[in-house]
Amino acid sequence: MSEVHKVVGTETEFGITIRNHPDFNPVVASSLVINSYAGTSTRIQWSYEEESPGRDARGFGYEPAPTAEFETGLVNVVLTNGARLYVDHAHPEYSSPECYDALEAALYDKAGELVLERASKAASRVLLEGQRLYIHKNNSDGKGNSYGAHENYLVDRRLPFGELVRHLIPFFASRQIYTGSGKVGSENGRPAVDYQITQRADFFEEEVGLETTLKRPIVNTRDEPHADPSLYRRLHVIIGDSNLSETQTFLKVGATALVLSAIEVGGLGEPVDLAHPVESIWRVSHDPTLRSTLELDDGTHASALELQWHYLDWVSKYAEVHGVSDVERLVLDTWEGILTDLERDPASTADRLDWTAKLDLLDRYRERDGLAWAAPKLRLLDLQYHDVDRTRGLYHRLVANGRMKRLFTDAEIEKAAIAPPERTRAYFRGSCVDRYGDAIVAANWDSLIFDVGEEALKRVPMMEPLRGGKDRVADLLERSPTPADLVRALGGEDGRAGTETDPS
Repeated sequence: MSEVHKVVGTETEFGITIRNHPDFNPVVASSLVINSYAGTSTRIQWSYEEESPGRDARGFGYEPAPTAEFETGLVNVVLTNGARLYVDHAHPEYSSPECYDALEAALYDKAGELVLERASKAASRVLLEGQRLYIHKNNSDGKGNSYGAHENYLVDRRLPFGELVRHLIPFFASRQIYTGSGKVGSENGRPAVDYQITQRADFFEEEVGLETTLKRPIVNTRDEPHADPSLYRRLHVIIGDSNLSETQTFLKVGATALVLSAIEVGGLGEPVDLAHPVESIWRVSHDPTLRSTLELDDGTHASALELQWHYLDWVSKYAEVHGVSDVERLVLDTWEGILTDLERDPASTADRLDWTAKLDLLDRYRERDGLAWAAPKLRLLDLQYHDVDRTRGLYHRLVANGRMKRLFTDAEIEKAAIAPPERTRAYFRGSCVDRYGDAIVAANWDSLIFDVGEEALKRVPMMEPLRGGKDRVADLLERSPTPADLVRALGGEDGRAGTETDPS
């Protein structure tokens, strides 16, 4: 089986609160933030017509798409960079555009932080005196609620889902040592702990399942490809933290994409089966020393570090046979460097990993002020690490002091907040929003619907994630001063709604 290029993207739910607001409603506050964002003047309805969040990769039933009544009251913005900014339940959510590789995915994930920071500042202007809005890129409110940081990967439809599951459960359990953002204490009935590696581990309760908010599974089975379903599936990964470290997001996405590519071509060895997968998730997270071991199905034991060395070895052999891009080579080098340093001394990664950077900060405060781990001040500092406001967030202070390694300049992030990636269909979507935003009546990941002033609306499908890039459509867009010109150029001149030619 030949591998499918791993188009990738991230989805981040941000924590939100307003200080000194006795009637604080997170849905209303989230709507205020989204509506206040000045990065676009276009409010585009999200089309659920082709979406099927209840479709299960194990072959179970289908759930109908949300109705129009469900959409009413939700706030949605499609950005000029191809991303989606909207209210998801009680959170503002930024879903990045489709990205060509892990480096691009990490860049557009950072752009989401900038978008939310700007939206938050704009929304704050309408608050009452004494009130203050906070947006945090974290995953837990400390009151038993967790919210998601999801990843998405394009995978070959022909690959049996069960094969993915067997390889991914031990990989996801062990990769926490470089995907966690750190957390004081435990939740959800897990054993007490002073400090743990991840914010999400305590909330996973099943090995495999469709849910994302209750009984969260290690491997999510949502089968909603947002592409040609006969060719692709979208692996929807819900086990991971929101990361502020650029290196960490790059490694999280890049290592996972390489593992998936190796699985597709049979490049991984026999799966390593964990004896107690769900328990293994929180056991790894609860051990910042990285010394504890997990019981395997054959009765032996291995640490998370040892498991990750196995995966790196397997993927490195795959790379030798099949070759990798420069970005993928950087992923392998980063992966090896992080594992080497974690093995030597976890604290040596505090310039690249959130959980070790935060632990170093908290230990300094504990030593200076004589604080016990239960001290409320430590929980406040834990939260402050994730503040997206660059004048308040502790992560941003580390960056300003040169204590966190960066992959991108501020200028690159600024550009990514407004301009789309150039090698995926996100370029076509973002460019159309920029040029023809007032004529777009609805959008989703795989189509745009235009009102060109005729009786019927015009739907332009985008079923191939790697089509619609700058090399394919830039000239077409330049030759189309109006949306009607664009639709005609794409073959939609006969007036039928949904007359469609893929922008390729």
